[in-house]
Amino acid sequence: MLLLRPLLLAFTALLLAQNVGAQTAYVNDEIYVPLRSGPGAAYRIVHKGIRSGTALRILSVDEAAGYTQVRTPGGLEGYLPSQYVSREPIASVKLEKVEKALATALADKQEALTQLQELQQKLQTLEADHSKVAETLNSAHTELADIKAISSNALSLDRRNRELHEANEQLRNELELVQTENLRLKDKSESNMMLLGGGLVLLGVLITLMVPVLKPGRKNDSWA
Repeated sequence: MLLLRPLLLAFTALLLAQNVGAQTAYVNDEIYVPLRSGPGAAYRIVHKGIRSGTALRILSVDEAAGYTQVRTPGGLEGYLPSQYVSREPIASVKLEKVEKALATALADKQEALTQLQELQQKLQTLEADHSKVAETLNSAHTELADIKAISSNALSLDRRNRELHEANEQLRNELELVQTENLRLKDKSESNMMLLGGGLVLLGVLITLMVPVLKPGRKNDSWA
């Protein structure tokens, strides 16, 4: 056991060394270039290092010396080796812009999805409201049809009522005429009865006066 322990430790160390050697590493492209007061390495450094990816304004280019005069965003002017000056943004800056654009696009997408969900909910609400409105409209049409039927019946009843009222008035007028005629006939009948009674009385009087004259016994007595 004492002999195996060193061998195990050595084997473990070997495995760790292999794992460390198998790890992947990347070269860091972030560099800092010193800014000098003139176009050459002999000039003094006015800035310890301009970070790669910094946006600079080009003032002039000394192709013979291989330096470019620039101005930093802070207003400091100096010279940088032209090999470190690029007309296009470096990959990390482009990547950062792309990542920002991607993040913005993802945020816009998420916002669009949220708005789409809200619109879908609103659409569902509008569809439900539309169904309710349709039901209410159908109910209103039914009620309107009932009202029209009732109104038609009411108009028919009103017309029939007027007709009955006119007929009643006509019957009342005819009744008044009949009553007037009845009174006239009654008065005429009473007059006729009075005339008839008077005639009968007169006839009775005449008969009474004529009966003694017509008796035969009294006539013979008068002749004797």
